[in-house]
Amino acid sequence: MKQADVAQHLGIAQTVYSRYERGYQTIPVEHLLKLADLYGVTTDYILGKD
Repeated sequence: MKQADVAQHLGIAQTVYSRYERGYQTIPVEHLLKLADLYGVTTDYILGKD
C-alpha cells in the first residue's frame, strides 16, 4: 500500500502521513486506531509493544 493510499484512508495529506512514518510528528490516537483497523492488528503491535 502506498503512503497516499493510507493517507486517504486516514483523511489526511500524504505529507502528514510521511511525517508519522519518519517520526517527525506524533500520530493522534484516532489515526492510530484507524491504522490498526486497516491492517488488522492491535495498536500495541503498531507501537512495538507486542
